[in-house]
Amino acid sequence: MSSALDDLPDLPNPEIHHQHRDVSGGWLRPTVFGMMDGLVSNFALILGFAGGHAGSKTVILAGFSGLAAGAFSMATGEFISVQSQNESTHAEVLIEKRELAVNAEAELAELVQSYVARGVEEDVATRFAQQITRDPEQALIVHAQEELGVDPTQLPSPVVAAGSSFVAFTIGAILPVLPYLLGATSAVISTVVAAFTLFGAGVLASRFTARSWWFAGLRQLVFGMFAAAVTYGVGVIFHVTAG
Repeated sequence: MSSALDDLPDLPNPEIHHQHRDVSGGWLRPTVFGMMDGLVSNFALILGFAGGHAGSKTVILAGFSGLAAGAFSMATGEFISVQSQNESTHAEVLIEKRELAVNAEAELAELVQSYVARGVEEDVATRFAQQITRDPEQALIVHAQEELGVDPTQLPSPVVAAGSSFVAFTIGAILPVLPYLLGATSAVISTVVAAFTLFGAGVLASRFTARSWWFAGLRQLVFGMFAAAVTYGVGVIFHVTAG
């Protein structure tokens, strides 16, 4: 028995000549964002206390408090955000599943028109849509991609997103506190550590984008230092001596 697509012209053997970066996974964004947020927010917090002439013990307490609060906040926010998005997607997919069962012909016509709108000839689009519709699971995936813009089998994990955020924020937040733990009495060493880390993190992030390493590193450094300078200025203005 011949396939409905047998009369289509033969296509060349597909060969993979390139690879794409993972831009839709559940770990990349929260990891990069979490580390940067941990570093910038805790470094800025430390500079705010340093600007107010706080003692080393107070700065350390503030640093660890900021680390704990920020890490749990980031993890909770990522989990709820991703989980809520997944639940919303599942609800829409269920609607689409019901439509495929009740209004199969209308859904088939809708799929055909979506391919025609992209320049596929109508008879080819019809045969292709019919071929897909033979498998209900595949039909649901294709309709979800066409109408919702998502693949219901490739949704991000809220646990991965939350864990990535928590670990990344902790790593970023602990770095500016380390000099004080090792005996530093001023924010100079923390500033140097934060500057190198900000630039390095920007360079690392450039591997996932089309930006040059120096541009990504410099951009991250400028934005991070600006945030810290503003907080330091707040500490200087209020000039509250503690610890």
